[in-house]
Amino acid sequence: MTGDLKLVEEPQKQLSMHPKKFALWLFIITVIMIFAALTSAYIVRQGEGNWMVFELPMELWVTSGIILMSSITMHWGYLAAKRDELEKVKLAVGITTFLGVAFLVGQFYVWGALVDNNVFLVGNPSGSFLYILSGLHGLHLVSGVIFLIIVLISTFKYKVHSKNMTRMQMCATYWHFLDALWIYLFIFLLLNH
Repeated sequence: MTGDLKLVEEPQKQLSMHPKKFALWLFIITVIMIFAALTSAYIVRQGEGNWMVFELPMELWVTSGIILMSSITMHWGYLAAKRDELEKVKLAVGITTFLGVAFLVGQFYVWGALVDNNVFLVGNPSGSFLYILSGLHGLHLVSGVIFLIIVLISTFKYKVHSKNMTRMQMCATYWHFLDALWIYLFIFLLLNH
């Protein structure tokens, strides 16, 4: 009788993640590495001397406030999607998209203020780094705005709701990441300009 007993192991539940979410996280890690390298290079180059010191434009405070507000509206949209409040989702994602565009427009005003203060892309490395950091972040924010527009269109087609949250979750994750990245850059620039 004992020879008939077999040890049967239950299959372990495998960890799984939606492939698109996994790809998004790989992309986010890549972006983190790029900005970590750039801010490290900033500190190293600053230590070598020949570093122009200038006041950061006031417009940077305004754009930072705008991007923080956009995170709040994005989260509001995410919560509304979980509750199937699609009209609120449309409004929240629409406002977030508007704030994203407002941030980008504000960054052009920041660059204009820098030019007015004789801080240029070409010239002293301190100005160059500021343009590169804000411009590269702006480029990523453009992709975030495009993602928001895709989610907004999907919402109007009733493809975003509590039973289909993947696109909304990915968009919220990416948008909050971009916001956190900007706050990191802003604080970094405040402390190291």
